[in-house]
Amino acid sequence: MATAASAGLDPVLGFALVGALGVGSQWLAWKLRLPAIVLMLLAGLAVGPGLGLLTPSEQFGFLMQPMVAIAVAIILFEGGMSLSLKSLSDAATGVRRLVLIGAPLGWAASAAALHWIAGLSWPTSAVFGGIMIVTGPTVIAPMLRQARLKKRPAALLHWEAIVNDPVGALAAVLAFELVVVLADATSLSHALAQLTLGVATALVLGAAAGWGLVRAFRNALVPEYMKVPVLFVLLLGVFAVSDHLLHESGLLAVTVMGLWIANAGLPSYVEMRRFKEHATVLLVSGVFILLAANMSLETLMTLDWTALAFVVVVILVARPLPVLVSLAFSNITWRERLLVAFTGPRGVVLVAVAGLFGERLAALGFEDGSRVAPLAFALVAATVVLHGFTLTPLARALGLNATETPGVLIVGGSRWSTALAAVLKELDLPVMVADPNHAHLRMAREEGLDTFWGDILSEAAEDRVDLVSYDKIVAATDNDAYNTLVATDLAPEFGRENVFQLKRVRQASARHALPATLGGQAIGANDTYFEANARLAEDWEFRSTTLSKAFTLQDWRECHPAAVPIADLGPNGTLRLLGPETEPKETEGTRLLAMAPKRLERKEDRRDPEGRDTLKAE
Repeated sequence: MATAASAGLDPVLGFALVGALGVGSQWLAWKLRLPAIVLMLLAGLAVGPGLGLLTPSEQFGFLMQPMVAIAVAIILFEGGMSLSLKSLSDAATGVRRLVLIGAPLGWAASAAALHWIAGLSWPTSAVFGGIMIVTGPTVIAPMLRQARLKKRPAALLHWEAIVNDPVGALAAVLAFELVVVLADATSLSHALAQLTLGVATALVLGAAAGWGLVRAFRNALVPEYMKVPVLFVLLLGVFAVSDHLLHESGLLAVTVMGLWIANAGLPSYVEMRRFKEHATVLLVSGVFILLAANMSLETLMTLDWTALAFVVVVILVARPLPVLVSLAFSNITWRERLLVAFTGPRGVVLVAVAGLFGERLAALGFEDGSRVAPLAFALVAATVVLHGFTLTPLARALGLNATETPGVLIVGGSRWSTALAAVLKELDLPVMVADPNHAHLRMAREEGLDTFWGDILSEAAEDRVDLVSYDKIVAATDNDAYNTLVATDLAPEFGRENVFQLKRVRQASARHALPATLGGQAIGANDTYFEANARLAEDWEFRSTTLSKAFTLQDWRECHPAAVPIADLGPNGTLRLLGPETEPKETEGTRLLAMAPKRLERKEDRRDPEGRDTLKAE
């Protein structure tokens, strides 16, 4: 019945279903604050082996394998483009150790677990063990986005995932070539020479393609509107040529190409990277749905207690032990070592490459090659679910979260900015004031606030400011054009709904007015820089008030008719910055932050009888 249903599903409808499930799972995960990979995995299993609505190998036939291979190549290329060497900073030692020491040790430990626990032969274990080095950038990136780790542990996990993906694939290639040599009794030196030539070619192709693309873009040999198409075509060409010379070496080539472009300082790099990130979201969701849906009930039923024992040993021994050994006696703290050791989710590359080599091993006469794909899927499913739900609590327990509650970054040092930052700090929210002018930060420093002296859009800010600690930004300098630039540039990273700026001064001439489509949202009463600071000069102040059943929002409005709501902080710690048209929440326990004229009564009478109203004056 499942076969009939899947056979009757048009391939175009199949593509549409995959897209809808992938993007829908990501949106639902964002809405419910759940790991997106877990929902995609469940969705794929539901429409595939569960309901029989989709069987990708039947709908898409021989195109299934090339589609997954190209998608994985693009995902790895985008990962390479995110690896700026400047962002590596103090995590460089740890990353080198994880790749040079941890990867070989992980290969050996994984192969041992496959042989002694899962019962696979040594040749099959050696090939599959090489693939298991990878930790999956497709799953690490969404997890890091949700867990909000501190900079160094996040960099360790991110770099390890990207770099080890092609390394793991090449390790599998090396093991497979040796297995072929032993099976065919051909020359070992010939196989090693072919492998060396393939790896060298991949490195040269990737570096040459990156160098050539950078030169072409810098010398204006490619028009702006064609840069992304040219990038895609070159990427596919490099992957195809390298993979033709040596299977799976294309992953290494595209990663090197992305790494080269990321560190070339291209003016159009940010736009290209954002487009690639959007494409990657679609590809990751699509590939996960496809691979999960392509699993059959018969294959899943082959998983027994040995598969469970294998997964447990990998999670508790084969992953942590190599990581702890490779990071021993380094500058990485023991807390960071534990977090990295017990965070090793596998993803798309493992399932895709394992399935490919499992089929090849079976064709060579190794019967246990057919067990590689279901074991890989079990490992991916278990680690994705486990780490998806435990990474945030584990990081919190080890004190490696960037912040428990994300705060506000205020760009522009002024009396208004300092007063707002001070009252946010009193609410136990992370807050920082940044300004290129050192003198503008004097009041903020006197208040004991965190400050950054420099341009928030500079590379120095990327290295020194932990932006993960903040999920909202307020552009509040005395330069309207700069405020608009900051809000526009950071909107894709923070989300446009989380970027605010003070109102621009109305320009008398249309030729000097900035487009209304640029910039951030209005905040408070939609004052200009000068109007906002004038309120404080006219004896206004910031106050925070806790709403309750005895003191509702209506009561607050009656007590403070002239007050201007700026933000509200929900009982669960969710902060919202409010615009002139946004109504504060009326939930009991909400902390309401507003600007209001100072009271004239004595200080001891400023609180209401239950002590609900506090104030912060400049």
